[in-house]
Amino acid sequence: MGLDQYMYVATKAGSDWNDASRREIGYRRKHPNLQGWMHQLWESKGNQGDFNGDELELTWDDIDRLEKDIKSGAMAKLDTTGFFFGNRSDDYYKEHDLQFCIDAKAETFLGRKVFYNSSW
Repeated sequence: MGLDQYMYVATKAGSDWNDASRREIGYRRKHPNLQGWMHQLWESKGNQGDFNGDELELTWDDIDRLEKDIKSGAMAKLDTTGFFFGNRSDDYYKEHDLQFCIDAKAETFLGRKVFYNSSW
């Protein structure tokens, strides 16, 4: 068991993995500070709870803020912990996270919806 994080594109929220409109554009395994960043975003949108298995739509502005927080080191300063989350992995995933931001912005520019979901 552990923290699995999925970033994907879909034409609508709640798309099933078998739905042809859903396509993965990123995957992380045990990246706790990314989970903490996304959890804070999820709560800022009025949600509450564990943030486990909850789909979060990412807007252009959300992705832009994520990119800035990665580049400035703000995301790496989070201290997100959880039994299944693993150790800090910001440096390991930094280039992958920045590439995700580029890809996700391109998808939103094309009118597609970008989502984050995780399971632990």
